[in-house]
Amino acid sequence: MSWDEEIRELRAREALAYEMGGADKVARQHEFNKLTIRERIQSISDAESFHEIGTLAGVGEYDEDGNLRAFTPSNFVFGTAEIDARPVIVSGDDFTVRGGSADASIAGKRLRAEGLAVELRIPHIRLVDGMGGGGSVKTIEMAGRTYIPEVRGWETVVAQLGIAPSVSLALGSVAGIGAARVATSHYSIIVRNSAQMMIAGPALVNWANLGDVSKEELGSYKIHTRNGAIDDEASSEAAAFDMAKQFLSFLPSNVDELPPLNECHDSPDRADEALLDIVPKDPRQVYKMHDILDSVCDEGSFFEMGKKWGRSIITGLARLNGIPVAIFAENPKVYGGAWTAAAARKLIRFCDLASTFHLPLIHLEDCPGFLIGKQSEEEATIRYGSAALAALGQANVPFCCIVIRKAFGVAGAANHKPGAHHLRAAWPSGDWGSLPIEGGIEVAYKAELAEAEVYDEHLNKIKTRLNRLRSPYRSAEFFEIEEIIDPRSTRAYLCRWAKLARAASRTDAPRFWYRP
Repeated sequence: MSWDEEIRELRAREALAYEMGGADKVARQHEFNKLTIRERIQSISDAESFHEIGTLAGVGEYDEDGNLRAFTPSNFVFGTAEIDARPVIVSGDDFTVRGGSADASIAGKRLRAEGLAVELRIPHIRLVDGMGGGGSVKTIEMAGRTYIPEVRGWETVVAQLGIAPSVSLALGSVAGIGAARVATSHYSIIVRNSAQMMIAGPALVNWANLGDVSKEELGSYKIHTRNGAIDDEASSEAAAFDMAKQFLSFLPSNVDELPPLNECHDSPDRADEALLDIVPKDPRQVYKMHDILDSVCDEGSFFEMGKKWGRSIITGLARLNGIPVAIFAENPKVYGGAWTAAAARKLIRFCDLASTFHLPLIHLEDCPGFLIGKQSEEEATIRYGSAALAALGQANVPFCCIVIRKAFGVAGAANHKPGAHHLRAAWPSGDWGSLPIEGGIEVAYKAELAEAEVYDEHLNKIKTRLNRLRSPYRSAEFFEIEEIIDPRSTRAYLCRWAKLARAASRTDAPRFWYRP
């Protein structure tokens, strides 16, 4: 007796699954400059590493003798794979089968993919294209009933955030549960022009009398990378895959490990002469904080996250002498570096990411305080700013701050991590206080100025005597700033700190669950 016939049936059924939605649907996917799910998995995974789970799942049609007559494969493909020789779960929607909705799918595959990532404690890469496993209206007739929404298994999606990295890529028209799966991750990417993300599509929006709008008008990358629903945009699917892999390279496979070290060929003692005059003497002039970040980090290692939203704060991952770290810095070219509500929201997620995956946290500060004005009050900036300061205090990782220039007001207090002893230094350009002298001098000295014979002349005299006292060296005398350093030695200072921080790092659970 042999099982050859059964093995032939197995191979035949596998072949039907590999056809996906059929040649015409595959061709249409390519017409829109989109890869199929199987091509995507092959592109993001190490060669020959993908092991599919549930290949035979789908909907079969049988003749009266019980022979398989037609087969519609599941529109959700997943399995184990490796990325840079590290194990991951990769899953994704097959848009060639019923547009990625659940009509020809088995919901258990999506739940199993999420569950395996949690139980195996490995990263999960979600390639989302469509409803992400949700149903369409046609599902009602096919099932013979409607259903009450429960989002079964969502607790597993949330659990992943505290166990292992999750990365979601919006690769097509993403809606409903698919959109929620993109947002509930540590890092998300959308492909420009070929992908959109929305709560509901144009037809439902129009039915609700909310306007006749296109998918681009509802869910373009221009919307969601500016409001923070998605972290970053990519020019192509290939670029998105590269960004996902670069992000993962800084993180451990799970929270039980420290981030992986890299061999470094960039001298930790490298000094950059350009830093000596990068900060203008005029406090109202700006400079490029990105140039400082690129200078002090290992060459080419700075990986910015959230480039298009909350832009007055820059956040990113980097390496210092091969040690992964998380860095945030104010951007003087956007609102002078003042904290906005959006920037504070971005910083909260960033602190949570660092705390969850044991990344030492660095702040390069040039903060004039919270952005002031009517719009800032309407956006509850103080609420989100206070939450960001709380997230910084709750982060249980080593912290270091270098004050590049300004540190004013409540937001400026982020040069110090509440309740912690940590290294803190300043450049000679450091300038701090409860508020800038220029902004409060005429109020504080109102009576004295009122008695002056020549107002402007006396105002300048007050400024001159106050400026003698605002020197950072005066603060250093009182140990209110621990060190003043030569800007050119900043990289060496941070590399020494990173070595100490790495030795002190532990895989303790964070004090606060990651907030997506």
